[in-house]
Amino acid sequence: MEPQIRISNFEFRNPRQWGLYLVTDRHQTGDRDLLEVVGHAARGGLRAVQLREKDLSTRELYHLAEGLLDITRAAGIALLINDRVDVVLALDADGVHLTRRSLPPKAARDLLGPGRLIGISCHSLADVHEAVADGVDFVVLGPIYATPSKAGYGPPVTTALLKEARSACSLPLLAIGGIKAAQVPAVMASGADGIAAISAVMAASDPAMATREILSAVRGARRR
Repeated sequence: MEPQIRISNFEFRNPRQWGLYLVTDRHQTGDRDLLEVVGHAARGGLRAVQLREKDLSTRELYHLAEGLLDITRAAGIALLINDRVDVVLALDADGVHLTRRSLPPKAARDLLGPGRLIGISCHSLADVHEAVADGVDFVVLGPIYATPSKAGYGPPVTTALLKEARSACSLPLLAIGGIKAAQVPAVMASGADGIAAISAVMAASDPAMATREILSAVRGARRR
């Protein structure tokens, strides 16, 4: 029997339609509650969020994801959990976001089935080729520009690599790394289907406005 898709709207299921994929970091919220910040982003039109809080214990992460799921379900937002297939299954979340050190995508798919999303972070063209072969649903490529949150992944890959990846990859391709609304047109022109962001929203004084500005920039770039 085919698995039920819990929220069936097209924007939820298709990463090409998200525009913005928010990646959480509660250390960048300026002492604001993470759920509060994501709630504001939801009011700004957010369609997808990745819970990425790697320093939490399993129990702490579970309870945080549980609270976040209340927000995302009410707003029709896709919730993916970074790395933790077990938490996805325990909470019936919408998917997992893998890294190069995570469970292999094919093993994750065996556990999650076809009804949940699997995204993966890539930092080179070889990574992208491997992700395509492994059957993920979408790719996040970066860092495109310099940003402290991605400094550990090497120097910026620039929009040049994004163009190469677009030629090599038919999957939804999201760009990450130092991207704010002003950089969106150049990133989209290089082949991105949307933007993944951390500090541009999490550290913004008005997360709802920051979300709206990025989504507006994405829509404008698509019309060009």
